[in-house]
Amino acid sequence: MKTFSEFISEAPRVVSVSQRRKQARRMAKIARSAVVQAKKKRARLKTRSTAKLAQLARKQTIQKFRDKFYPQYNDVSLQQKVKIDQMIMAKHGQKIDKIAKKALVQLKKKELDRVKQARAAKDA
Repeated sequence: MKTFSEFISEAPRVVSVSQRRKQARRMAKIARSAVVQAKKKRARLKTRSTAKLAQLARKQTIQKFRDKFYPQYNDVSLQQKVKIDQMIMAKHGQKIDKIAKKALVQLKKKELDRVKQARAAKDA
């Protein structure tokens, strides 16, 4: 029998725009709840894993490339955004990976400071 994580990793789930909007509304409602707010508060006191930091570094790097080559990215339609993302990955994919690795090192250093500040704010 497959575990849940194996099942999820096998087939990427494709959702329509309306389904995505419905999920966004549901998650926005859940995010306002006291339980989730408390979990977020506790999570701020812990360091993020290297995998999470790597994911964040990659996202930030891709965003920098979008801002540099397509400043109007936020104003275009969803289909155009998909096309732009594909073009960026085709042209600059290797460069993004390289820069993201460097960004990961910087994020790890900043992560320790972030947690220290969060814990100091909690104690104060």
